[in-house]
Amino acid sequence: MSLFQKNYPPEIAKRVPPGQRLVKTWPVLHYGPIPKFDGVNWDLEISGLVEEPFTLSYEELRALPTVSVGADMHCVTGWSQLDNTWEGVSFATLRDRAKPTSEAKWVIAHCAYNYTSNLSLEAMNDDDVLVAWRKDGEDLTPDHGWPLRLVVPKRYAWKSAKWLTGLEFSAKNTRGFWEVRGYHIHAEPFAEERYSYQEGPGAELEA
Repeated sequence: MSLFQKNYPPEIAKRVPPGQRLVKTWPVLHYGPIPKFDGVNWDLEISGLVEEPFTLSYEELRALPTVSVGADMHCVTGWSQLDNTWEGVSFATLRDRAKPTSEAKWVIAHCAYNYTSNLSLEAMNDDDVLVAWRKDGEDLTPDHGWPLRLVVPKRYAWKSAKWLTGLEFSAKNTRGFWEVRGYHIHAEPFAEERYSYQEGPGAELEA
């Protein structure tokens, strides 16, 4: 148990991964400029190893069935924020419409300015994964990913990529922006999977 965890009540401490501290405000962290969004020149592309690839306008995306997900968020820089409420479209809704082939094992998140992040399809299939436009009853601000960000609560927050524009199903892992810069493929907070040197042999192939 870390020093931070020892300072929290037991019911809270068990929700705080090793090396993390709780914050009350939501820190803003990203690399590069904030893209502009006009509601027209934007779409979400679902592509790759799927039987039915498709593209959604923002209006079409917002017309899909919505979900509300309560989840904590943990950043690899060391902060955690508990009891967030996210609103958007479940990843499962997009996946089931696209129908991934049996060869699909990974999902590459594509974002503005060619930023990417990668996760195994197994991780993405968790029932709390969604693409979100609202947090705690308010629309996301541009610096937190408006109009759309991926939310993968059980992974460090850089996997919850901002300014999402596409999800590509793939047979192989392709490291994303932070992964090629030394961060872990899987990024599970309670295992402290922070850096690529922690990966075991064959990590590129693991789901």
